[in-house]
Amino acid sequence: RLVENYFTLWDPDMRTVGLLSGKDLVVDADGNFTISVDSDPAGDRVNHIQSCATAKEFYIRDVLADWSGDRVNELSVQRLGEVPTRGPRLAEEDLALAAEYMHKWATNTVRWNNQALDKPANDFSFTIDRDTDGALRNQIYIMGHFHLPDPSQVLVLDVNMGGAEYFIAPITNYWGTTNNIVDRNGCLNMMQSKANANGTYTFVLSTVDPGVHNWLDPDDMDTGILTLRWAEFEADQPNDDLGVTSSLMSLDDFLATAPSEQRVSAEQRRVISQQRSDSYQWRLAEEPR
Repeated sequence: RLVENYFTLWDPDMRTVGLLSGKDLVVDADGNFTISVDSDPAGDRVNHIQSCATAKEFYIRDVLADWSGDRVNELSVQRLGEVPTRGPRLAEEDLALAAEYMHKWATNTVRWNNQALDKPANDFSFTIDRDTDGALRNQIYIMGHFHLPDPSQVLVLDVNMGGAEYFIAPITNYWGTTNNIVDRNGCLNMMQSKANANGTYTFVLSTVDPGVHNWLDPDDMDTGILTLRWAEFEADQPNDDLGVTSSLMSLDDFLATAPSEQRVSAEQRRVISQQRSDSYQWRLAEEPR
């Protein structure tokens, strides 16, 4: 099973009305599975999601923690039962629906990101409301926006995982889009990061390479949005010590206390970057591997 894998029914406001976790997915010896979705109770059916009148979207999340080894599930969809009475939409109706969805998602992205942009820079204390804002309830999202006044300053984030099996820290621009995550460290997850001796993680966000393993590279942006996401807790509940502290400081001050085991040379950085790029290439191939 992928470290994080969910099949979720949302209502029009992205509230969860049906959910099947990959932890509960019943698969055969070859890893194949069938999920049923209808308005009836599961009964003796495994892998069933009960729909309802308010169900609007089916959201499927396959998270790749190990970029080189993990692969997404291959899915197909089949409608059973009688032929629907509604015929296919006209081309004009498809265009109108596309325009409606583009406006909806652009507006929602700006609203979501403004929750971080309206807060003080370099402050990471805003937690997304998981019941009303499209986030799964067994996850924690903390958002903030960063501002690096000049290249000699870095933002240092000390993160406690709180028992999470998965964590990721992606940098995005105003539109919620990641920058270069293939050849540069525009995001880091737990498997790509190096823990401190006490089990916490220290990430350094800076426009120049700070010479440590957990460098969050904003791709030459001195301002942007950083979202921290913890997921996969035992009994779906984080430990009390989950959290993050952030501080803006000079690169020299940070390096004066940075542990030696976190340091990387220019050659080590080159190797890390090459391994990262190589592990992503299968996603770009025309034929899946």
